[in-house]
Amino acid sequence: MEASDRYIREHSSGQTEALAWIERQTNIRTNHARMLSGAVQGRFLTMLTEMIRPARVLEIGTFTGYSAVCIAYGLPEDGHLDTLEINDELEDLILEGFDRAGVSDKISLLIGDAKKTLERLKSGQYDMVYIDANKREYPEYYDLVFDMVRPGGYILADNVLWDGKVWLNPLPQDKQTQGIAAFNSIVARDPRVESVILPVRDGLNLIRKKP
Repeated sequence: MEASDRYIREHSSGQTEALAWIERQTNIRTNHARMLSGAVQGRFLTMLTEMIRPARVLEIGTFTGYSAVCIAYGLPEDGHLDTLEINDELEDLILEGFDRAGVSDKISLLIGDAKKTLERLKSGQYDMVYIDANKREYPEYYDLVFDMVRPGGYILADNVLWDGKVWLNPLPQDKQTQGIAAFNSIVARDPRVESVILPVRDGLNLIRKKP
């Protein structure tokens, strides 16, 4: 951990016992612990959700459930989160984390390919969407969810700085970098939204759909 990251974490509100458990289990039971949102970004997600006060939230990419719990912590009393995850081997870990955090009644876990699940959900309306799944497919997710977001609602996309690869010249040709760079360009040129990229962790693109 870099000194700046350590300082930021030490001087931000800490995580709950349930989130600490999810973090430990992610390190023990998966090979991709780097994908975890972490305490600082998690606290930001909770506080942003508290500010927006969304009744319905959609998350694309649950992983081990850390960010889902953080969003659920910030939901109003009648708020609900639908979260999508393709890896069914993580289901038991995810659900136990939700239970330990006391948010099981606020979250519906939907296992399966995100694009197929989104097709089934497309008649729904959401106040906030959080995208943190297959980086190659970010442009497709944006197209699929846009009409599902109410006017004035928010789309939040994670990892949009991608370790600085998105501003290299020439742009790397791997599909993940290409997908994120294309997504950022699409959003920046879209007259239907206003957006700002925040340098939180690996970059968060906060997008507001104009009323």
